[in-house]
Amino acid sequence: MSYAAIEMKIIQWSEARKIIPNSTAEVQLLKAMSEMGELADATIKNDKEAIVDSVGDVMVCLINYCALQDIHLVDCMEIAYDQIKNRKGILLPNGVFQKTLD
Repeated sequence: MSYAAIEMKIIQWSEARKIIPNSTAEVQLLKAMSEMGELADATIKNDKEAIVDSVGDVMVCLINYCALQDIHLVDCMEIAYDQIKNRKGILLPNGVFQKTLD
């Protein structure tokens, strides 16, 4: 299933449960931050099942956030990719991204 198709299914699910009409972008953003905390906890514990669940939960919250802002998450990803696609460089072992001029 494409990103756009699953995004639409999540929006429909959220609308059916009155999350979209009865929530706010701010609430969904805070929920996403809470889910990020769960993702961090799962990562620290190396709990792959919880990591997968948490990533999914973060994405659902971001999709809801975007829907409440009248934008699509897929569009945001496309714009981000367009901004980074021509960047050159590597991530060093110390976590610093070193740009190259190639």
